[in-house]
Amino acid sequence: MTRVLVTRLLGALAAMLGASIVSFVLLRALPSDPARLIAGPLANEETVTEVAARLGLDRPLLEQYVIYVRDFVRGEWGHSYSAGAPVSTLFGQRLGASVELALAAFLIAASAAVGLGALATFRRGLADGLVRVVANAAMGTPPFWFGLLALLLFFELLGWAPGPGGRLGSSPAPPAATGLYTVDALLAGQWATFVDAARHLALPAIALAIAPFGYLVRLLRANVLDAARAPHVTVAVSKGITRWRAHTRHVLPNASLPTLTASGMVLAQLLGGSVLIEKVFNWPGLGSLVVSAILRQDYAVVQAFVLFSAAVYTSVSLLVDLAYGALDPRQRAA
Repeated sequence: MTRVLVTRLLGALAAMLGASIVSFVLLRALPSDPARLIAGPLANEETVTEVAARLGLDRPLLEQYVIYVRDFVRGEWGHSYSAGAPVSTLFGQRLGASVELALAAFLIAASAAVGLGALATFRRGLADGLVRVVANAAMGTPPFWFGLLALLLFFELLGWAPGPGGRLGSSPAPPAATGLYTVDALLAGQWATFVDAARHLALPAIALAIAPFGYLVRLLRANVLDAARAPHVTVAVSKGITRWRAHTRHVLPNASLPTLTASGMVLAQLLGGSVLIEKVFNWPGLGSLVVSAILRQDYAVVQAFVLFSAAVYTSVSLLVDLAYGALDPRQRAA
């Protein structure tokens, strides 16, 4: 287990190093001049040169890269010239919204995948066919397109859901304990705020969960069918236990282990990949911040987001590997 842990840790560090190099090189290869953007189009060359020197852009690329990695580790992620604030401050203000949306989408996708996957593999036939059709359709549906349709139907036509107006309507914001409005409202006992936050969260979370649900239910179904053919399951059934008991005690636990790794990857992707959904629903998270930064060529925000996403992805991957090793005795013996 120690060898596996060391290997995974080295792999995570290598992935972080690669992501930092790619983001650093690509953003500096863009034709725009960050110093000119910050100084303004009417600034003279002397002012632009002073700004470049203050930002360290006149130094060799290798030295700039070392400073960039050092500052990121320290939490100094640069200054957003378009927002006029440190990038770390902007991330802190919006991180809670993105985390809440990603966690809600993951819970919806995972719960629906486990429930429908277990039903489809136990009752082969019509139920299995319907689940396969739904899973294939979910994987082939762009989340932003589904989000637009959901807004058109449930907000514009039926009026059941709130519009794309952020995280809350007229309710007061709950005390900032975790940054997750639904959780903070529950902790503070603000039930009206909780309902309001949940209503605003529902549609974007469902839209974001569509593709992960399709992927997880197909993966779980394949793993369950493979585990159901194992000899120990046949022996268990021959000893007289019911099919449902064999399905829940022997098949699903073994099929869930490979799905656990995929679930961790899905969660990491959701934490850093909700850009389009956030723009569709006007959700004040990191995704909408990055889109605005790209349009304004605010490369400090984009650079920090790329490395932050890589850090989240590798950290979640490492935690999943540790959980897999704790649940699977074969990994502990390695």
